[in-house]
Amino acid sequence: MYSFDLTDEQRMLTDAVGKFAHRTLRKVYREAEEAGALPAEVIRTGWELGLLPASIPEKYGGFGEHSALNGALFAEELGYGDVAATLHLLGPNLVAIPLLLCGSKQQREHYLPRFCGDEFPKASAAFLEATIAFDPADLNTSAKLQGDKYVLWGQKAMVINADEAELFLVYAREGASGNTQAYLVPADDPRVHVNRRDHWMGFHALKTFSVEFAGVTVPLENRLGVKNGLDLVKVLTYSRIALASMAVGLARGAFEYARDYAKERVAFGEPIAHRQSIAFMLANMAIEIDATRMLIWEAAWKMDNGKPAAHDAFLAAQYASDMALKVTDSAVQVLGGHGYIRDHPVELWLRNGRGISTLLGSIIV
Repeated sequence: MYSFDLTDEQRMLTDAVGKFAHRTLRKVYREAEEAGALPAEVIRTGWELGLLPASIPEKYGGFGEHSALNGALFAEELGYGDVAATLHLLGPNLVAIPLLLCGSKQQREHYLPRFCGDEFPKASAAFLEATIAFDPADLNTSAKLQGDKYVLWGQKAMVINADEAELFLVYAREGASGNTQAYLVPADDPRVHVNRRDHWMGFHALKTFSVEFAGVTVPLENRLGVKNGLDLVKVLTYSRIALASMAVGLARGAFEYARDYAKERVAFGEPIAHRQSIAFMLANMAIEIDATRMLIWEAAWKMDNGKPAAHDAFLAAQYASDMALKVTDSAVQVLGGHGYIRDHPVELWLRNGRGISTLLGSIIV
């Protein structure tokens, strides 16, 4: 049986990340969106929290153990600050965590220390593809074994910080079997082509790119897990938990802002929060957020305790996808006409709610 009480360590974690989200991310989110990039000082401060090294065992250079529940806790707090910044700061996790979960002993020993240093790691995962009905288990990007090397062909979408990456973790359909595997690819390979930066409806502070792998060759030892290969379900389960938690953080921020606005905004002699339609909308927003969090925590607890968690994580991600858009849209409605102008952050949160809903939708097929 799991408890809803945080341990002392988890409370310290959430307090530290929550303060960073509130004091730093909330202060720069609009500036970062206008500039199209997160300030270097914010990236440095976020990395100094040590969230990724805290998930990596000491023998690989870290100072903790991987926990899906802890990951969910800090992802929610970061998402409360700003989702674009969160995706930037957790970008290296998309390489390090699959290495930790599925990598061979030699791969962990060689690569994981890179994620425990003083500098923000320059590593990116190349997973998504710009295709209708994207299916992680049926990718267009291919990897064919030729002699003692794999040859990769394909184009990936929304690769975070690809222009600065030194290492890519590329997901591809392998050979005749068609199973999805992952490959460690050096970014300086001349057959890796980083294309123009993406321009999205939201996430303006997040740099993403399409990346083409035009016959890139990697040795056998660069196949994640080598003989054992990739456990796609395990990686997707962790990703669903983390991304759904960001959605909860985003929605929580939108709800709190709308709630406080409704208490302060006076119309016809009383706060609009006294109006039944507004009060019911706020109540439904709070219910949806709490329900999603419980689904996420249950999936994370099961994963940490070695129980089947894929189905629970799938349901949590599906629910979070709908919830994020519903709550952020409701926040705009609570503010009325003010919700549509840039003087208030809810218009940005609605755009990011649409974005995170799309991301969740791409990994719950």
